[in-house]
Amino acid sequence: MEAGRGAIPGARFVDPKILARIGSLDLLARTVVDGFINGLHRAPYFGASIDFAEHRGYVAGDDIRRVDWRVYARTDRYYVKQYEADTNTNFSVLFDVSKSMQFASRGISKLEYASYLAACLTYLAHRQRDRVGIITFDTDVVAHVPPSAKHFNVVLHTLDRAKAERPGNLGQPLRKMAEHFRRRGILALVSDFYEDPDEVLDAIKPLRFLGNDLIVFHVLDPAELDFGYSEASSFQDLESGEQVPVVPESFAEQYRALIREHIAALTTKFSEHRIDYTVVNTAEPLDRTLFSYLSSRERLMRVR
Repeated sequence: MEAGRGAIPGARFVDPKILARIGSLDLLARTVVDGFINGLHRAPYFGASIDFAEHRGYVAGDDIRRVDWRVYARTDRYYVKQYEADTNTNFSVLFDVSKSMQFASRGISKLEYASYLAACLTYLAHRQRDRVGIITFDTDVVAHVPPSAKHFNVVLHTLDRAKAERPGNLGQPLRKMAEHFRRRGILALVSDFYEDPDEVLDAIKPLRFLGNDLIVFHVLDPAELDFGYSEASSFQDLESGEQVPVVPESFAEQYRALIREHIAALTTKFSEHRIDYTVVNTAEPLDRTLFSYLSSRERLMRVR
């Protein structure tokens, strides 16, 4: 990410090429998140989002004895201390392991990048004393770790073992998941959404209607976003195995228009149902995505 384009201090810790050299998801998550949080502390727009596990903005009627004066000295803003009973919630990652997540035009695959992202989100939630869990899925639920204060390492182990081996379909597994999330919580759905936007929304609706707060991460390889190919070749559909001959010069602009329409349709539909949606480019550092999550989470905490 270039300077001046929204990069947050500490972004050097979150370059995907560097992350790929770190063998442990636990070490990766702690390195990324701690570096990112330290960067946010130095950033000019520092706000409640870093400390929302322990603080919230002061409102009229709050007990002045709960104001954290050290935070006031650092930020020139009033925040009150919250206790674990005020803030603990269930946080689960819904993690797509369908075959299309294998794709990588350079460096790391969507599955690897999504694993880094999911590990960081889980560590953030764990750091905030939330109960953490994960469900991996393709055409069905593959692995299920229910939210618990003791499941951080189990979540990382599940991510470590995740393999993208079968075609995917959101509908059936997400309908099954709705049975497990009747207690309101925060759900982070990580997928490449290779389905019609209407079908995506239909699959997600049961989770949203149960009162869960949904934060959606649409993981795409840079080649899927800009189709930067120059030579005629045969392209394979990773889900079906079908080979399709393509002449890039004649197809590229049509493809880019289609991907823009797909993203715009998802953006509109998620917005209509108050679901936070972020497109994630696997060539970019994680700082923008993490900040998007923190901003979403801060809004959720304000309305609870």
